[in-house]
Amino acid sequence: MVGSVLSFGKSAGIAAPLARRERPLRRGTGAGDEGAAVVLGAGRVWSTVLPWASYFASGVAAGTVNSVAGGGSMLTFPTLLAFGMAPITANATNTVALIPGSASAFWGYRDVLAGSRSLVLAMALPSAAGGVFGAWLALRAGDARFTALIPWLLLGATGLFALQEPVARRLRLTDDGVRSPASWAGLMVFQLAVATYGGFFGAGIGILMLAALGMMGVRDIHRANGLKNLAAVCINGVAAVTFVVGGRVAWAEAAVMAAGAVLGGALGAGTARRVGPRVVRRAVMTVGVALAAAMFWRRLRG
Repeated sequence: MVGSVLSFGKSAGIAAPLARRERPLRRGTGAGDEGAAVVLGAGRVWSTVLPWASYFASGVAAGTVNSVAGGGSMLTFPTLLAFGMAPITANATNTVALIPGSASAFWGYRDVLAGSRSLVLAMALPSAAGGVFGAWLALRAGDARFTALIPWLLLGATGLFALQEPVARRLRLTDDGVRSPASWAGLMVFQLAVATYGGFFGAGIGILMLAALGMMGVRDIHRANGLKNLAAVCINGVAAVTFVVGGRVAWAEAAVMAAGAVLGGALGAGTARRVGPRVVRRAVMTVGVALAAAMFWRRLRG
């Protein structure tokens, strides 16, 4: 009896809706569905290409900015964060990625550093020591507390940079205005502090170094840029080793950014040498104010 009822239900189509509900849904094969599949496929390709294109483009921009004034980390670091990278890993990856760009920019200024052996050592030695210490702090303490100081550091450094020429004139400094043992010690201590900050996070270290060199009487902006880029290689180099040992570097992203930074560093050094010191000084101050404003805005937004 029950079998007869079920047979009747099937023949009458009563069981068909139940069967349809139990079957997994199947994609349609009409023209509209084919178009949707093409759109979805293009979207997947774009979502894959966009991060890598952004990494390369931000590397080019950062390499160019770093060769002239510094602050390129504020272009690359947020790019890494925007595509979901953890902050400490982004910091480490950013540090590794910008080393080739700094080296490329330094190479573009190498001829202006002839006869500057003492200044080179005074910048390089504390840079290496501070870089490794700052990276060690970053791995253990995180960014939060130090990040609160970044806007003030950038704003203060930009102000110093703007005042360096009138101060140098008032003090009657020579082009190598580092004259006394106390002056040498002051430069090296300041550079140790800058390098510690650079190993920890790094945005704006170029402006801080240019400000210090200007206050010490290095009034040739191209010479100062060469010293700054050399110090940046030292800071980021030892910090990178620390981050690599700590296992916090995303190598594929770092490689793509580094390729862009090398191109940007070479372009930036050549451009700065052609446009003249006045234009470069204005660019440095503009970058400094923009970075400080961006960091203040970021803090206000929480």
